[in-house]
Amino acid sequence: MRTIKGPGIFLAQFVGPNAPFDNLKSICDWAKGLGYKGVQLPTNDPHYIDIQKAAESQTYADEIKGIVNEAGLEITELSTHLQGQLVAVNPAYDQLFDAFAPEQYRNNPKARQEWAVQQLKYAAKASQNLGLNAHVTFSGALIWQTVYPWPQRPAGLVDTAFTELAKRWEPILNVFDEHGIDLCYEIHPGEDLHDGITYEMFLEKVNNHKRACLLYDPSHFVLQCLDYLEYIDIYHERIKMFHVKDAEFNPTGRQGVYGGYQNWVDRAGRFRSLGDGQVDFKAIFSKMAAYDFEGWAVLEWECALKHPEDGAREGAEFIKNHIIHVTDHAFDDFASAGGDEAYNRRLLGLE
Repeated sequence: MRTIKGPGIFLAQFVGPNAPFDNLKSICDWAKGLGYKGVQLPTNDPHYIDIQKAAESQTYADEIKGIVNEAGLEITELSTHLQGQLVAVNPAYDQLFDAFAPEQYRNNPKARQEWAVQQLKYAAKASQNLGLNAHVTFSGALIWQTVYPWPQRPAGLVDTAFTELAKRWEPILNVFDEHGIDLCYEIHPGEDLHDGITYEMFLEKVNNHKRACLLYDPSHFVLQCLDYLEYIDIYHERIKMFHVKDAEFNPTGRQGVYGGYQNWVDRAGRFRSLGDGQVDFKAIFSKMAAYDFEGWAVLEWECALKHPEDGAREGAEFIKNHIIHVTDHAFDDFASAGGDEAYNRRLLGLE
């Protein structure tokens, strides 16, 4: 077993125009001051990291790494959540998701998708240049709008959608393989890969590609009423990344999983700061240690109530206190009787 690395923090929810969140150096200094050891970098804002330059220039990648290291931190992974979303977009969502792409690609779904695919390919090389081994993204969604099928889904629609999804992603997965990087899908409502079954359907379509891996985030499973502990038992060999995010689900006589179109504060299911929700993190960290998870425990802060800076400050200590420093020997070694093969055979009455 090995001790999980951390705490880390995903910076996507914190970047902004005001200090100390307005540039990579100052936001890293802020994170270090809270007790974090690593930062997960979003790649949709070139003020923090230009993903194309990081892919094409080892010098630039070294500069980015140097800024983070100078603050006393490591880069845990890169993220292309927004770009990955644009690899597969149903036309029903075209206008909404156009905001995720640069202006010159808007109102042009084909060009937007091509841009997104290239972004993922840059991310593979950039990750290699930065000395990383895993990367997180979204799968995008061609069929999410039919998740509750009314009218009835036409026969074969799901298979057609997943065949096309795999067709778009398999070449990207091959690029990640060329660069030695695991591509981790964040299993998430709104994506075609939103639970274990949909992930398995996709995995079959990409021929069990060894780089089609998982980011584990229990908060999304609380909101779906999915067993997030058994999920680790089932998929631990594919889990290469870990977002530590809390959530709660409190159904009433008026609303349940779907939330009744309410805002986050008024939903039965909502994300919470670490320790304020219902996730059993003691059990999760125990399972991750037992399965020898070798990655980072990274805070993804999202909360309907608490201020983000409070959530970040509390989150560092929360993760630190939950990381299990794994033992290097059995607790009952003091009572060991020793032995060798001959001794064992005598005990069994074989000699």
